[in-house]
Amino acid sequence: MRALHVGDDALLVEVSSGEEAQALHAELLRRRAEGALTVREIVPAARTVLLDGLADPARWASELTTARVPTPPSHARELVELPVRYDGPDLAAVAERWGVTEREAARIHAGTEFTVAFCGFAPGFGYLTGLPDRYHVPRRATPRTSVHAGAVALAGPYTGVYPRSSPGGWQLIGTTDAVLWDHTRVPAALLAPGTRVRFVPVEGA
Repeated sequence: MRALHVGDDALLVEVSSGEEAQALHAELLRRRAEGALTVREIVPAARTVLLDGLADPARWASELTTARVPTPPSHARELVELPVRYDGPDLAAVAERWGVTEREAARIHAGTEFTVAFCGFAPGFGYLTGLPDRYHVPRRATPRTSVHAGAVALAGPYTGVYPRSSPGGWQLIGTTDAVLWDHTRVPAALLAPGTRVRFVPVEGA
């Protein structure tokens, strides 16, 4: 673990894996909730966590780089269930890469419990981890100029749901009617880092 100073009151903590980043993010949230950490923002990414608005960055740099970060129990995190129709145009190609039928590919995906590792790309877009390494798939060689809102997609180790229509190069395997981002809702994002996610097949999947 390495802590890099960013400006006067921020730290960027680098770790060696996405799992470590998720565990560190959960631990920092726990400390903030208990009042042991005063910080303006805690922002996780693939292998880093940014702490912005620290009163004593030097102290926390020393403490975090020597601390052992416990893995949080999964039951302590919120679970969100997303209805999904496995009707994506890339489902057949994904199933072939996995060496299974389309129905079995859908069953494998729906049988996985995911965790939101971090958010980005677009408001409401969460990078979900959970699929074993053997089910990781590459991005499309040629991105689509338009992907519809609600598209459930795979790329590398991640599953994601497009919150709005946009260009995209992920493999599309399904569709959900869940609203990932609604500025009139509090919070606006349905998914937040640390949230557990399950995809629930609906009729027509």
